[in-house]
Amino acid sequence: MTNDTCSKMTPKVFFNKLLAGTAQGTIIALIPNAVIGAILKYFADIAVINMIINVALIFQIATPLIIAALIAKQFDLAPTKTMIVGGAAFAASGVIKFDNEVGAFIAAGTGDIINIMLTAAVAVLMMMWIGSKFGSVEIIALPIVVGIGAGLIGMMMYPYVTQITVSIGNLINDFTNFQPIIMSILISCSFALLIISPLTTVGIGMAIQLNGISAGAAAMGIAATTIVLVINSWRANKSGVTLAIALGGMKMMMPNLFKYPIILLPCLFTATIAAIPTAIFNISGTSNSAGFGLVGLVGPLAAFDQGLGAVLLVLCWFIIPIAAGLLAHILFVKIFKLYDNRVVFKYQG
Repeated sequence: MTNDTCSKMTPKVFFNKLLAGTAQGTIIALIPNAVIGAILKYFADIAVINMIINVALIFQIATPLIIAALIAKQFDLAPTKTMIVGGAAFAASGVIKFDNEVGAFIAAGTGDIINIMLTAAVAVLMMMWIGSKFGSVEIIALPIVVGIGAGLIGMMMYPYVTQITVSIGNLINDFTNFQPIIMSILISCSFALLIISPLTTVGIGMAIQLNGISAGAAAMGIAATTIVLVINSWRANKSGVTLAIALGGMKMMMPNLFKYPIILLPCLFTATIAAIPTAIFNISGTSNSAGFGLVGLVGPLAAFDQGLGAVLLVLCWFIIPIAAGLLAHILFVKIFKLYDNRVVFKYQG
């Protein structure tokens, strides 16, 4: 990183770079398993298919490394420094934990995305502060000082940062005490927001063990946001961005959420409408499907497995949310002119 780059760095620029790197890294790390995992699981008894599933899962475990490396890239760090930032975030992410019963390290999930961001931020700041002070011993000193140092700081933050996810999960879990339609709307809107935030919907869904209609509502909220983003990205972005969103890259819009919070309006509007038939027709899911929505058709397939008929599946998962998303576009863009979708939905990465 050049001195000129450092001199132009402001808290806002720094934060935007964190978001952009996180958005890119999340898509790269999560899309393979999200897209192919749900479909290929029906053919897991075939050896080569099972190997593909395992590769996708292992690739997903590298989420912290991928996110942190792409955050470092946003700051134009050299390749060696980039991988040190990635290693620190990977160590502090919680994706690998020591299991006392087994007596070995166990890898699972994706890690805590907020803690990944914070650890990567610490590592980048350390890199900026150290600069070239280590001189010829940089290749030895940086992995120890920054890699281990930032990793240790991140590991110490982890128990406290994860409480954010736990607290939000507990709040959402309280919604299950409401009448079915109200419950469905609240959970649907919550997950519609969470899917474009740094929080992981999959982690929350599994942490609070959503099931039945509550899991169906969660997945429906994610589906609603996916549809809204696709509709509005169609003219605002290149086709590749829109396709990535459709395949599960909703977190690409994290920078947009922080820059233009109004993008939540059509998402919540669509999620509210889509949640009503979820309650009426008892559209169900599991804790594993709650955080995916339309990605890999996980939500619809879970509802189908729970007994939802094909006609209702198409109506509730596609026709109603798409109609609601188009209605939101007409109301908020064409009639009330609350925002220009070609501006607020323009990919910021």
